[in-house]
Amino acid sequence: MSEEIIAIDSKTMRCSYDQGSSKGAIHRVSAWASQNRWVLAQRKMDEKSNEITAIPELLKVLGRYWSSG
Repeated sequence: MSEEIIAIDSKTMRCSYDQGSSKGAIHRVSAWASQNRWVLAQRKMDEKSNEITAIPELLKVLGRYWSSG
């Protein structure tokens, strides 16, 4: 059995901003199990943040999942 590859990626949600109320777009970072095509976890990033600060939070969630199983 081959090992699962977990891809980490961030995306900006299309049409998630509101110019009228000055709300910025929604940014998310996700962990994707490529072989099974499952999203394992997602985290919304703060507007003033980036992937570098959001990825450790996402990895904590994944670590809790695997350690409880």
